[in-house]
Amino acid sequence: MDEVKIDDTVKAFYKTGTYIGKVKEDRGSKFLVEVLAVHTHPAQGDLHNPGQTEDVFFHQRKALAHHEKANVDKQAVHPYDDEIPDYMKSLEDSVQKYKKKLERRDTEFNQKALTRLQDLEKQYFK
Repeated sequence: MDEVKIDDTVKAFYKTGTYIGKVKEDRGSKFLVEVLAVHTHPAQGDLHNPGQTEDVFFHQRKALAHHEKANVDKQAVHPYDDEIPDYMKSLEDSVQKYKKKLERRDTEFNQKALTRLQDLEKQYFK
């Protein structure tokens, strides 16, 4: 495994999304990562009860903002050697990819997640 250092460009899994960013600080068991692009949009819904819609709080999760910093577990941070995409383009691409995934199966869960995602689209791309 390649060793990640400060100022390295990385792909980092944080909560339910994956981001491309730059390591700003080593904080022991975590890296402080500055977000430069969205690789995978965060999942919608109750993560503790996946696929369920009844008797759960159905979360809406925004992607981390451009230049937002997050403390990411070191094991969830990996070197990234490709070109860093434009933040807004990467956000739009990640939303569209997630929407296509949700539209593949017509379930109550996917419909609720799609509604949350469409609301986020309105906020992101005003």
